[in-house]
Amino acid sequence: MNRTDRKESILVLGAGELGFEVLRHLANHARKHQSARIYVRLRQSTIETTDPIKKQQIEQLRAWGVETVPGDVAATGTDELAALLAPYDTVISCIGFSAGRGTQTKITQAVLQAGVKRYVPWQFGVDYDTIGRGSAQDVFDEQLDVRDLLRAQNRTEWLIVATGMFTSFLFEPAFGVVDLEQSEVHALGSWDNQVTVTTPEDIGRLTTAILFHEPRFQNETVFVAGDTISYGELADELERQLDRPFKREAWSISYLSDALRADPENNLFKYRAVFAAGVGVAWPKETTFNYREGLETIDVPTWIHRHLVE
Repeated sequence: MNRTDRKESILVLGAGELGFEVLRHLANHARKHQSARIYVRLRQSTIETTDPIKKQQIEQLRAWGVETVPGDVAATGTDELAALLAPYDTVISCIGFSAGRGTQTKITQAVLQAGVKRYVPWQFGVDYDTIGRGSAQDVFDEQLDVRDLLRAQNRTEWLIVATGMFTSFLFEPAFGVVDLEQSEVHALGSWDNQVTVTTPEDIGRLTTAILFHEPRFQNETVFVAGDTISYGELADELERQLDRPFKREAWSISYLSDALRADPENNLFKYRAVFAAGVGVAWPKETTFNYREGLETIDVPTWIHRHLVE
């Protein structure tokens, strides 16, 4: 594989919950339009896994025509990583915060050093520019470091897809917004506060549509949304579909700030405090790429019906 190929070469870093969906839709587009060759960089141990579920996923990727490339991005130095990324036209990072601090900036530096034509960093989340530096969630500052690196150069095209949080995370028991066992809903900040959410499946589909959109998106943030919903609307929808009352309790900014001060390294407490502030975590669905393009997405009522209604 080299850049003399007529087909664009696209490398996805990671094949977790989001990466797998990005690969699914990229591969589907590539098959239909014969427009690209899709690669995924995975650890050698993942490629050679004997775990039946992971093995099935690897086999599925290959069935889609995705070529696996061995390599541990998190454990590789910047120079070596740049050499590994250099042959590809487009690099999409689906390696999130779990890879450790500094990983996002390292990947970005390697991409720029390699002279990759186009880069989609791991920014599948909130509006970091609006939130700004020094928020309760300190890992967000590295996301702004990545944006500074990209904006300071003009050799590599970049594209950021802002998605809000994964829809499923809104219902994650540990996050604390929805407690199905106790039939409780907790509002972060206030009942009128809103949150934008999108499923990984929709993120994969919309990211692919954005990448191949004409006219081409260049050096900008494109906003998408599966849904934008207030905590009050969320509670109403749960009561309607599950046909039972939910106790409602609003966690104020001061309450969540006190909890974070008492346990300053608690990652979930950091997220709660950021979302309670209500800044940069929601945008009107009517302003998004998918709404303008008439692309339907899985909204919160649909997600509840599919996952929670028996």
